[in-house]
Amino acid sequence: MTQSAANSIGEHLRSWRERHRLSQLHCALEANISQRHLSFLETGRSRPSRDMVIHLATRLNVPLRDRNAALLAAGFAPAYSERDLDDPEMAAAHAALRMILKGHEPFPALAIDRHWHLIEANAAIDPLMAGVRPDLLVPPVNVLRLSLHPAGLAPRIENLREWRMHLLQRLDRQIATTRDVVLVRLREELVTYSGDQTDSDERTHDSPASVAVPLRLRTTDGTVSFISTTTVFGTPRDVMLSELAIEAFFPADPETAAMLANARP
Repeated sequence: MTQSAANSIGEHLRSWRERHRLSQLHCALEANISQRHLSFLETGRSRPSRDMVIHLATRLNVPLRDRNAALLAAGFAPAYSERDLDDPEMAAAHAALRMILKGHEPFPALAIDRHWHLIEANAAIDPLMAGVRPDLLVPPVNVLRLSLHPAGLAPRIENLREWRMHLLQRLDRQIATTRDVVLVRLREELVTYSGDQTDSDERTHDSPASVAVPLRLRTTDGTVSFISTTTVFGTPRDVMLSELAIEAFFPADPETAAMLANARP
């Protein structure tokens, strides 16, 4: 390995540690190695083995995509595949995804990738899209853009300021973990939708009785109110599968539950 390659893997290791706001000592203790050895790895004075790269990545809960990048920087082949959902090897995972989405009806649920692009959704999503500008529904559909764009769902979200802040905070946490430039640019776009408001002006207005930030959306049949959950695959060894998330929406009040149940075919 050349010195420049050693420095490259060292930069990956240091970046992982800094994202977790760990000192070298704390990181070394977490990984059960000496601080001296970690220092040598970060500065390129020592070459990490393939097992050491994977060990450090696992202990620091590094995303699989970043683990592959670090392995390449260290001169090793990637350890994790990256397949499309239509790949035969993904058949079981794809079937499970569709089962979850279909089983959640009559309530809406959708699957998104790491950049918040819509992968699949159940039939309960379609009625909520009434009035959305058609170009926002042309694949690849970005669900954050769809939610916050003035020609998207935003005009019908009754608690738009609160919901907007919730989404931006989730995006901020994701950016802090991944440092993904695509997400950074997406956030820069999303904040322009607030008009003259700035992020510092945003405030949430949680009711003391609320247990989660709801999505309150006006529809042709009345206002529906949802709370949401995010589900991920528990033991992925594929990059795409590790980045896939299922957003499932549940009724936040009896009126919403009754409205959607009655609308079920």
